[in-house]
Amino acid sequence: MMGAPLSIVDILRHAAVCHGDGRVVSRLGNGAVHRYSYDACWQRVNRLAHGLRAAGLQPGDRVGTLAWNDYRHLELYYAVSGLGAVVHTVNPRLSLEQLAYVIQHAQDRFLFLDAEFLPLVEQLLPSLPAVERLWLLASAPAEAPGRADRAESYESLLGAEEGPFPWPAFPETTAASLCYTSGTTGKPKGVLYSHRSTLLHARAVAGTEGWRLDRFSSVLAVVPMFHASAWGIPYAAPMMGSKLVLPGRRLDGASLHELITTEEVDSMCGVPTVWQGLLDYLDDAGQTLPSVHTAIVGGSAAPLSMIEAFDRKHDVFVVHGWGMTEVSPVGTVNYRTPFMDSLAPGERHRYQLKQGKPLFGVKLRIVDDSGATLPRDGRTSGHLQVSGPWVCSGYVGQDAPRDHAWFDTGDIATLDEDGCMQIVDRSKDVIKSGGEWISSIEIEDAALALAAVSEACAVGINHPKWGERPLLLVTCSAPATREQLLQELRARLPKIALPDDILVVEELPHTATGKLHKAALRSRYADHYQG
Repeated sequence: MMGAPLSIVDILRHAAVCHGDGRVVSRLGNGAVHRYSYDACWQRVNRLAHGLRAAGLQPGDRVGTLAWNDYRHLELYYAVSGLGAVVHTVNPRLSLEQLAYVIQHAQDRFLFLDAEFLPLVEQLLPSLPAVERLWLLASAPAEAPGRADRAESYESLLGAEEGPFPWPAFPETTAASLCYTSGTTGKPKGVLYSHRSTLLHARAVAGTEGWRLDRFSSVLAVVPMFHASAWGIPYAAPMMGSKLVLPGRRLDGASLHELITTEEVDSMCGVPTVWQGLLDYLDDAGQTLPSVHTAIVGGSAAPLSMIEAFDRKHDVFVVHGWGMTEVSPVGTVNYRTPFMDSLAPGERHRYQLKQGKPLFGVKLRIVDDSGATLPRDGRTSGHLQVSGPWVCSGYVGQDAPRDHAWFDTGDIATLDEDGCMQIVDRSKDVIKSGGEWISSIEIEDAALALAAVSEACAVGINHPKWGERPLLLVTCSAPATREQLLQELRARLPKIALPDDILVVEELPHTATGKLHKAALRSRYADHYQG
């Protein structure tokens, strides 16, 4: 067999040749909708590669992006990786401290950003000595708010030089993209994806065990491109010739419904929070989803009520997916099967709550505290471990563990006899809100920095809209009110981590070893945000 290496840029080359009239549709920051073909995208990516090479980009260099889902961000996905460099998608929802850390830790030479993030980056620049140049993902720097004296126009980078770019050859194990975890335990950790792992992952999620994409598909990628490669859709859609619909930053129900209707979207991928907003809009506006057959949910679990509403009101099948940054990110999908169709609607809806079966290439097991493998009986729960060709073996700047044949996910799960997995608990006290991880330790540390607080405990409590929201319980050595504490914490925490409520209590429960008894608090306040 020929030893041709897998390369990300070949996906778009294939799309231009075989699916040249396939469309990429983007909602821009000003609300306008941009449309072009895969062939036109390929031509611009070649021009971008010429510009990046002229700007001095070298193989192995890191290129940061702070951007929403649109066609320019898509072009960077291909041009940067195609040059043998690494595209580092930065999550703008991180705190300022975390943003500065990940950009500097990655050693990003160049930064590409949407105009709205320029004031944010200007605050960070003094702590980012590795960053040499900034480009705005806009037609001109004048579109940016505030100062733009250091920023250049992305469009100016696509110089006059046209025609095919001489794409370099390199091993398929070459790093292609970089994503950092959300820093739930300590500082964020970087995960490098290779060309090989990215292509294998994209082909897996494109198939019938994943998003079921083909030349007739129109897929809406609500999942952000700044996090875990947007579940592989920016690679899988061009690979299969599917229409790729990118909503930008406008994720409200009305804007999404407009794109869904206009572009005849048939499958859509996003977190439960966004889908709940869409369902609420549809109810209020008396609208439906006639073109959609599948809503893919990831980031956090969809509640049963959402699965029922999509099915009964809109004839849309909810597909659960599970994964994490360290799994590129998709590991399992609860795809539709004849068995599921044989169930009564109520039974099927409950079965859809499971996180699903592993994609081909991914292996799962559950183990006890000693590392012994537990039975796949659907009842026994244990530590979920995963292995496969797109599962990380270690983090950037850290030595790989001695035994990296299996990756410990930090989740507690069950496995059925047929391989279907369900998350039943978490082994770490992290909080997942709207698809984003929040560190309970970060909240507690911020609270303990307040003069009045003597002890603090943050727990995740079920929330009807966000899945979970933080509840902070504190004991105080001086008089303090909820409002006073919240006001002081606003200056110390990113908005997403700010607790929805703070309770001042006489004492906090502890375990026999002196640790805070978080399980007891979660149970005691389980209904705190239910109305």
